[in-house]
Amino acid sequence: MRTDLTLQQLRVIAEVYEAGSFTAAARRLLVAQSSLSRTVAEVERRLGTPLFERTTRRLEPTPAGREVVAAARRAVDAVEAELRHVEGYLAGRTGRVRIATLPSLAAILLPGVVSAFRAERPEVELSIEDALSGEVLERVRGGVVDLAVTVVSETPDPLDDLAVTPVAADRFCCVVPPAHRFAGRVALSWSELAGEAFIAFDHTTSIRQHVDASFAAAGVAPRQVVAARNIAAVAGLVAADLGVSVVPGLVLPLMGFAGVRRVVLEEPAAHRTTAVVRAAARPLSPTAAAFVAALTAPGRARPRLPDQAWWLDRTPDAERPGPLAGGAGPS
Repeated sequence: MRTDLTLQQLRVIAEVYEAGSFTAAARRLLVAQSSLSRTVAEVERRLGTPLFERTTRRLEPTPAGREVVAAARRAVDAVEAELRHVEGYLAGRTGRVRIATLPSLAAILLPGVVSAFRAERPEVELSIEDALSGEVLERVRGGVVDLAVTVVSETPDPLDDLAVTPVAADRFCCVVPPAHRFAGRVALSWSELAGEAFIAFDHTTSIRQHVDASFAAAGVAPRQVVAARNIAAVAGLVAADLGVSVVPGLVLPLMGFAGVRRVVLEEPAAHRTTAVVRAAARPLSPTAAAFVAALTAPGRARPRLPDQAWWLDRTPDAERPGPLAGGAGPS
């Protein structure tokens, strides 16, 4: 026979057992003793068995009462644990955030933000998936991830269905072998790369889209030697003196192993914008909204970005004292 008991009835049974009397239990639960006694009597009626033996000094559980009390405590503890989880979820303290991003952003832009976010919300599970720019937006649209941190300037993909919040930018630089004639320069114009042996990024990368647009704006074209998708491959090819390349500031630290030099590109100055992107029609979970706030909230403390990159609510590197003094140094 199935017996339905309410959570409050189970809580009363457990509290009466732990308190040892109706009076003490009523005081703990802030209810009248008569009401509590009626609740216990109703549970005993439904179960068809007494749960407590009334003595002059203390209530003692019957054998059946011990089993019911144990079951009541497990049920109450489980429900309270789940409610605490829900409260934490609604407050943005628990849950999971799935983020898609570009490899360079996963390596350079996000780690400091993620570390600070985890310190504030240690129970939140963060999942970061790196992919190419087109794949990143597909994952947002398909609901595979909650949001993306990706480059949005010069993207060929319409973003009308997405909510886009710019958060950072980085400047494009030419990377050259240490012995190259450009290695001692602080800055270059795009036109000076006309006819230069050039290591290009693959067409599938966001970097290639930006670089092609900048060359078109300058009305020049380099002499492409080879194209590669991997940042390390491009760095290695440049270091081997097979040509020069152009990369954004957030990529420069990933090329440090190769010993290449960087020179800021001007005339026209070119930069790319990184943004938080989410599906406009799909509401964010409280936890995901908290992560977005960690990236976008004005004045929020965020880690310093590498040379030639800046948060959009901060001063760009070009406006800081002496940012280009090391322009010919290692990236």
